[in-house]
Amino acid sequence: MRLPWAVLLLTLLGGRYLGWRLGSTLNLDGPLAAALSLTMLLAELALLATAFLQLWFTLAPDPGIAALTERAATALEQRRRRDPSTLPAVDVLVPSYGEPRELIGRCLRGCLAIDYPNHVVWLLDDSGRPELEQLCTALGCRYLGREQRQHAKAGNLNHALPQLQGDLLAVFDADVVPQSNFLARTAGLFADPAVGFVQTPQSYMNADPVIRNLRLERWLMPDEETFYRWVEPVRQGLNAVVCAGTSFVMRRSALLQVGGFETGTPSEDLATGIRLAAAGYRNLFVGEKLSAGLAPFTLAAMARQRCRWASGTLQTLRTGASPFTIPGLSPLQRLAFLEGILHWCNVLAQLLLLLLPLSIGVLGVAPLRVSGEGLLLYALPFYGAQLLLARWFSGQARTALLPELYRWVFLVPLAAAVLATLLGRPQRFRVTPKAPTAGRRLGAEPRLLLPLLAMLSLQVVGLLNLLPRSGLALAPISTATLALALVGAGCNGLLLLLAIRTCWDRGGGDGTPWFAVDRPGALQAAAGEPERPVRVRAISAAGVELELVAVVQGRQPSAKGSGPEGFQASPLTAPLAITLPGQTAPLPLRLAAMRGERLGAVWGELSAEQRTQLERQLYRQPGLWPRRRAPFEPLALLAVLRRLLQPIPPEDWFARSLLPQASAADRARSPSQAPASGAAPR
Repeated sequence: MRLPWAVLLLTLLGGRYLGWRLGSTLNLDGPLAAALSLTMLLAELALLATAFLQLWFTLAPDPGIAALTERAATALEQRRRRDPSTLPAVDVLVPSYGEPRELIGRCLRGCLAIDYPNHVVWLLDDSGRPELEQLCTALGCRYLGREQRQHAKAGNLNHALPQLQGDLLAVFDADVVPQSNFLARTAGLFADPAVGFVQTPQSYMNADPVIRNLRLERWLMPDEETFYRWVEPVRQGLNAVVCAGTSFVMRRSALLQVGGFETGTPSEDLATGIRLAAAGYRNLFVGEKLSAGLAPFTLAAMARQRCRWASGTLQTLRTGASPFTIPGLSPLQRLAFLEGILHWCNVLAQLLLLLLPLSIGVLGVAPLRVSGEGLLLYALPFYGAQLLLARWFSGQARTALLPELYRWVFLVPLAAAVLATLLGRPQRFRVTPKAPTAGRRLGAEPRLLLPLLAMLSLQVVGLLNLLPRSGLALAPISTATLALALVGAGCNGLLLLLAIRTCWDRGGGDGTPWFAVDRPGALQAAAGEPERPVRVRAISAAGVELELVAVVQGRQPSAKGSGPEGFQASPLTAPLAITLPGQTAPLPLRLAAMRGERLGAVWGELSAEQRTQLERQLYRQPGLWPRRRAPFEPLALLAVLRRLLQPIPPEDWFARSLLPQASAADRARSPSQAPASGAAPR
């Protein structure tokens, strides 16, 4: 969100704060104290520089992409009605390497179902599996493999380029399912010959491990939401949109002009987008959720994914797409792309700022000196304003404190990946697993847990040494400095406890995403028996969770006091059928669990047509993925603190990890984009 007055306010407060830090807080009493104090100042300056660049970028002119998208979509639809053959041809590419067959099939069926008259779907298989070629034959899409599998995903995509004939190409990762209106909302923008690619948000249909492990589906927004609601829209005003590797459409001639996808880095998407910008193309970001994929299932997989992002992004600096050296970029474009690349180095500064205050409690040396008056006049206004404005700047995608949990969980592995890359030992490309693997070990991941335990131990030692009569010989420090150290150590310790708790992956679940819904349904226990009204509370490709509804004559249905009569006496294997909105025929069910008025059931044998209708309802309808608002943070913080004391049960019936889908009423009001909604029901 663009708030010029807020940018001005934070800039003024930040200037006052920096003047105070430079003139009044440095501790230069001795070599060790001076070294610690200056190191802490440099780390803080690095973080503030990144933050202020992002703030100042919001002052760039708003290009009005929402109105442009509507005009382009309308013009495309008019062309389609007059003569569909005049629409640009699109090749839809699905690069794959080792993903489960059913997951790939779901993606391909979604791509084939895109409501666009002139598109061809390709599976680019880098694993050489005959069953995938058979799947493509059965579905009616094209299969392409290769023998030499160099340059990972970029090489796979480049291998397909000579085979393509379309004007445009769309790319989806194999776990992503596009909505039926994906091309209707994006392809029309290429009527402007200056447009190189159009990026849409990378949304997830399941909760990531940080959210899932703590059962924070109601209280914590995915970390990527901030990038797609704030960073990408702001970059658009500078023509520095980042290509995110999936859910984008690109002009084929523009891609060929820059030599295909960049192969010098695993972040081929970012580097290729930079090359297109340098070639003079205009790159756009459409902020509508037009597809959804899978977040990593385990915390270790998510850590691997983020380390690969960090390493690959930094490797861009060693390629011909480096913003430092590539010709054709404007100064603001260079600055924007460099900020996006170098911000991964912030983890080093963040780690230093976490460890340096421990010098008071561990070494007896204060890295800074503050007074109570200085804290109240300079630090509190500056950081307080940031906390209050974080929600508005991020487009309601995040609050101020709770999203910092992501930073703490992945801080050490990210710092290690960044250091290794800077030293010339980048991480090799590995596909992120999106489903449980065979023989998956339950419990905490040692590579994530042990560094957090070590940092917590240091925080505890430092905190105990700061207490009265601890025996530590502290150099003379002010009461305000000591109080700040105590508060900082306490807060850091609490955040580390939360991060440690997150390291235990929640048990149960097979990787199938379940969605929180509230839809009517009609349940039939046996042929010839009357239908029983139910409310569908959760739904997935595996089954449904229902709540029985009692119908009292002359009154509206009520879910209270109905009881599961007629089902308790039936065996759990009894066949059932349910009619859902949008379904032309009942779907077979098999009862699997009962709890009071709630029923859990798995799907029976579905026909191909029934499976298609179900997948359309689950993944493909326009406006299916709501644009949620971050919840009120004080309540969210209380919920998080409770998770420290509560055991987290494994996923099972009526205790699943659920993300919400937009209701039919919401989709009817805004067919292209579901409106903002509250948190998930559970």
